[in-house]
Amino acid sequence: MLPGVAGSARAAVRFAPMRHAPLLVVSLCLLFAAPAAAQDVFIGTPDGATLSATLALPGAKSPVPAILVFDIMGQPDWLRVQLQEIAARGYAGILADVRGKRLSPQAPVLYERDADDAHAVLDWIVRQPWSNGQVGMIGGSFSGFTAWAATKRRHPALKAIAVSAAAIPGQGLPMHNNVFLTDNYAWAFSVTRNKQLDESLYADGDRWFRLGRNWFASGRPYRELDAVDGTPNPWLQRWLAHPAFDAYWQSMVPYGRDFAHIDIPVLSITGYFDSAQISVLQYFTEHYRYRANPRHYLVVGPYDHFGSHWREKPPVLRGYPIDPAAQFDSQELKLAFMDHVLRGAPRPAMLADRVNYEVMGGNEWRHARSLAAMHRATLRRYFSPRKSAAGYSLDSTAPPRGEAITHVVDLADRVKFHGFHADPYQIIQPPLSNVTEAVFRGAPFERATTVSGSLTGELLVTINKKDFDYTVTVYEAMPDGQLFHLGHSLNRASFARDATRRRLLTPGKEARLPFATTLISRRMLPGSVLLVLVDANKHPNAQVNYGTGRDVSDESIADAGAPLEIRIGAGSYVDIPIDR
Repeated sequence: MLPGVAGSARAAVRFAPMRHAPLLVVSLCLLFAAPAAAQDVFIGTPDGATLSATLALPGAKSPVPAILVFDIMGQPDWLRVQLQEIAARGYAGILADVRGKRLSPQAPVLYERDADDAHAVLDWIVRQPWSNGQVGMIGGSFSGFTAWAATKRRHPALKAIAVSAAAIPGQGLPMHNNVFLTDNYAWAFSVTRNKQLDESLYADGDRWFRLGRNWFASGRPYRELDAVDGTPNPWLQRWLAHPAFDAYWQSMVPYGRDFAHIDIPVLSITGYFDSAQISVLQYFTEHYRYRANPRHYLVVGPYDHFGSHWREKPPVLRGYPIDPAAQFDSQELKLAFMDHVLRGAPRPAMLADRVNYEVMGGNEWRHARSLAAMHRATLRRYFSPRKSAAGYSLDSTAPPRGEAITHVVDLADRVKFHGFHADPYQIIQPPLSNVTEAVFRGAPFERATTVSGSLTGELLVTINKKDFDYTVTVYEAMPDGQLFHLGHSLNRASFARDATRRRLLTPGKEARLPFATTLISRRMLPGSVLLVLVDANKHPNAQVNYGTGRDVSDESIADAGAPLEIRIGAGSYVDIPIDR
């Protein structure tokens, strides 16, 4: 994370004591001085824990609003830079450390206490003589999560949140649609091993790369991942005990009817290639589902997890040169949003409507009233067994009833990866190699066509097991032969319609499995075609679901049995959202 950028850079989702007697009271004399140097303070919680925080005050002579960042990173150097910037803008800046971090004497705790502890920090702020009783929270990634956690218990002082790539524990990390991701494994170590951030541990890429490959090659249960690494991981074991999005995960952030009570303005920033996009969109859609006309603004463009936070976006992102229009300062937008809410400044011009999105290849921002309004029409294309140059066809009419494609995956094979093309690092890449997926190819687009939104659809699937994890991936095959990654979906079939309750499939009986790819807006070139890839998920970056119906974390290669047979039936389709 660059200095001055709010939040954690490490909750990349492929998606984070002694009891002091009286609380510290800041002297009133600070209100009449020049901006004060950042200082450490301590905050008690109702259950007797102690949180540490860093405070920077402006040179105001009267009480001022505060901007709070509640984070797990515990890096003193850059947090002081960030706070001085907030104070120079005329706010009291507070960066509070989550329980167990930096100067807090407890053991670090991930996610479980942050909603309550955020409430305690807000209580502390409004009792200070420099506070005017109004607080805004900003953050990114983990500190985006804590801002949302603070809204679960509505505090009257909290007036707005402005966050980028905000995580939802249990949805995005450490699991994605109920599939646990190996990519998230190292992060819990790096933020809980000591009081600050163990950068050297997290940066040991060779260790984490080998771990995934070694575990995959061994065929051992996913629950033994830490045994393969050789270091116990209590957080892994704690999380694996909750494979459904159950009360454990629901307690950490607003869930269901909780969103109806969130009446404060919200700014959410994400990227088309942000691993936390699934979380950001869930916050956004659930807020609009449960509350009538919330003041919630979404900004989305060609950014990955880190770029969603940054002041300056990389001019070339994973092989894709972003449009000049896509450049904006995420931190400045968050602070300008706070100026709007806390001081009555005009709403930032970028927030022209609820959904604000940059069209890749179009070099323009567009604005819509909802995610559905990002597109004006939908093209439905059916998965057809009719052969094409790439494999099968995407047709405008459904194939005759009874026709199907059978896709076979050997779950015992440890040489061939399946679903590995679903979330590639490179956005623009050469033609696919080592293809394991069933590939469906559409007809060329005669003119430049803008796709805006998620590609959604339904697979009519019959399998010979009780469960499997499935991927749907979309590429634009450009006229020069290169591919542009347009989005992907990863789902566990038994949780496809309800993340809170597992419903196993019946072998030999057709099931209707929905999918929705990641959000995208892309002006495709004339002559481009869509490629849609369908596969089971079997590779080192995630659990392997062997389909026995037992807890997937307990299955091993001994449970592989006969190869998985996936029959994709007539009537399976994908809806392509077409913008103007």
